[in-house]
Amino acid sequence: MGKKGVCQTERMTAAQAIVTCLKREGIRRVYGVPGESYLPLLDALLDETSIDLISNRHESGAAFMAEGYAKASLTPGVVMATRGVGASNLSIGVHTAYQDSTPMVVFLGQVHSGFRGREGFQEIDLEQYLQPIAKWTVEVTDPARMPELVQRAFRVARTGRPGPVVVSLPEDVLPAQADMTFGPVAANPRPAPADAEISQAENLLTKAARPLIIAGGGVKQAQAEDSLVTFAETHHIPVIAAFRRHDVFPNDHPLYAGHLGLGTHPNILQTVAEADTILAIGTRLSEVTTQDYQIITPDKTLIHMDISHEPIGQVYPPDLGVVTDASEALAALTAIDVPGDWQNWADERRQAFAASSRLDISHNDPINKHIVKVMDRMLPEETLLTTDAGNFAGWFHKHYVFTEKQTYVGPTSGAMGYGMPAALGAKMALPAKPVIALTGDGGFMMTMQELETAVRYHIPVITLVFNNRMYGTIRMHQEMHYPEKVIGTGLGDVSFAKIAQSVGADGYTAGTPEEFAKALETALQANKPAVIDIATDQEHISVSSTITNLHDRASN
Repeated sequence: MGKKGVCQTERMTAAQAIVTCLKREGIRRVYGVPGESYLPLLDALLDETSIDLISNRHESGAAFMAEGYAKASLTPGVVMATRGVGASNLSIGVHTAYQDSTPMVVFLGQVHSGFRGREGFQEIDLEQYLQPIAKWTVEVTDPARMPELVQRAFRVARTGRPGPVVVSLPEDVLPAQADMTFGPVAANPRPAPADAEISQAENLLTKAARPLIIAGGGVKQAQAEDSLVTFAETHHIPVIAAFRRHDVFPNDHPLYAGHLGLGTHPNILQTVAEADTILAIGTRLSEVTTQDYQIITPDKTLIHMDISHEPIGQVYPPDLGVVTDASEALAALTAIDVPGDWQNWADERRQAFAASSRLDISHNDPINKHIVKVMDRMLPEETLLTTDAGNFAGWFHKHYVFTEKQTYVGPTSGAMGYGMPAALGAKMALPAKPVIALTGDGGFMMTMQELETAVRYHIPVITLVFNNRMYGTIRMHQEMHYPEKVIGTGLGDVSFAKIAQSVGADGYTAGTPEEFAKALETALQANKPAVIDIATDQEHISVSSTITNLHDRASN
């Protein structure tokens, strides 16, 4: 096979060349649903014992598993599907990887080259179809170019701002033989800021009275969490996490000032409002993080640092924009000399955050809040948690305390059906960590078939289903904008515990905090795939409102 860094030529099929590229890239697992359009690739995978194929029940579940695996392992996820139908099904995972900046390589079988343009069976122009939600799309028409293009796909997926790359594979190309030349496996560039840029950042921070760090996924991808702590501590600057990047900074640290997400508490918004200088590191300053692009006002000084030039200035023109690896930037910033005394500012904003997130429990509180208290008490600190989209996550986002890095995986794209399959991928990436998925009943039913995948491959993930028998987030918006005119959001009464048991997983029901604590303890000890079906009250529509509250506001 030769060394990774040495070019080599060998005669083989295009399908075998793909598998060789996977092996050289260090890929050990690929996810997908088998299809006849890429049978030669499946056959080549069977012959390579170092790579496991995880066969899923649905392409969307496969894509979410690959995306969750990539987030947890910080390496590219790989997913495979067949032609237009498979591509359509997994496109939600491609979109999630794109918005979440997750490295992913997607291999799609394609119709025979001779049938292209004739509306062949399941034909879609895959390059054009997925191009708007991918970093790069390519169809390989020359078998001899397979190594070149697949290696390029991995390089594009994991360098700069990471994201998904789609490789379309005509079925007649895969079995064709050619002399394949493999180049070296590229290392990820880690650009450092120029001395002049750091000097400019130093000047801007010197003038700051109330600086604030907004830290995003780029810090996690660079494995720079510890460097962020060192930088913040050195200069006493408070830190806020970007949307669904809670574990980028220890939540119990005296410099942690909260999370910018959906339904953000006014205390945290006030921190941003009072800040006169924003240092955004590894974040694209998304719609949710910036609260509909509202909170970074023109009077603030903005220093924006990111691994890619594209997010810089995309929303806000920065006073200083720097293309840099987060770890390199933080190391350089730690060494600057700024005379500002920001300890009182940081202490004040920490106290404001603590007041907003305090987990005081009374018997009148919804079970959702009690569940977070039980989790905070019972789960080991290294537990990795994933979330689906939905209002159920509001209590978790507000009250759960993340103290360790690499303990949270959530979809910034807001994709429903994400939580459980992403947890399966994350567990395969980090098997020593307990992994818990949080989802609503609406989201869970979109991909719950992957519970059988978990059983088949012995992936011991515990899924908490917050079951209120409705699409709760949409019901909330209906009540806000069209009070008491409810349509399409009611769901049936489903026993998710029985569904779990029917596919060989453990199933539990919980209607009280005590029942949940007992079920969680049993599930943790069993070390099997499990579902805890938690009955929640429809009235408690969100962390800040009840349905009655919404009706009262509408009538006033």
